[in-house]
Amino acid sequence: MKQVFIDSSVLFAAAYSDKGYARDLIIIGIREQAHLVISSLVMEETRRNLADFAPETLPALERIYELVGFEVVNPSKQAVLEAAKLVALKDAPILAAAKSAKVDILATLDKRHLLDRPELESFIAARILRPKEAYKWIVG
Repeated sequence: MKQVFIDSSVLFAAAYSDKGYARDLIIIGIREQAHLVISSLVMEETRRNLADFAPETLPALERIYELVGFEVVNPSKQAVLEAAKLVALKDAPILAAAKSAKVDILATLDKRHLLDRPELESFIAARILRPKEAYKWIVG
């Protein structure tokens, strides 16, 4: 079974809309077609961003947390510092958590800092994909 780290941009999109590939990734996690991984930071950041931007979607986020049964991985400070050599400090905990979890895919919508960066894929030994690409790679 593929292991997928879901970053806060994907989790936000999945809670915000009941359509789209971000939501589809959550559904395959519920159906146990993939093992979904997040960190405590992802949970907190998503909750905070939804509370600021779309508080009416917080119940959907809480429902996702109940249904998916995410594995929660929190990287060590040293792992974050190592990742910070390659990305901005705010993104280092995401990269470090994905590496620590030994996932197959890091799913993100972060075009600016994470996507299309082969050196980051090498660092975490996993693909970094948009939700659409990740979904298609998992389900074939």
